[in-house]
Amino acid sequence: MALLEASGYACTKSGASLGVFDVIGVSAADFVVVQVKSNRWPGAEEMETLRAFRAPANCRKLVHVWRDRQKLPDVKEIV
Repeated sequence: MALLEASGYACTKSGASLGVFDVIGVSAADFVVVQVKSNRWPGAEEMETLRAFRAPANCRKLVHVWRDRQKLPDVKEIV
């Protein structure tokens, strides 16, 4: 969330497996939904669920993978 907030997004957490995405970030121009993982990318079934999630055109769907001992995540946009 700190990375998104530093980029101008107001963020809220929706994790704990209660929704498709873990973090929602809103800015004046657009918004992002982020799936956060530790050390691995989502599997094929989960990626398909993320791709199928219906969102407005000004929404970016992202996956952030935080690797052990890394300061920044690996980021992939889902299109």
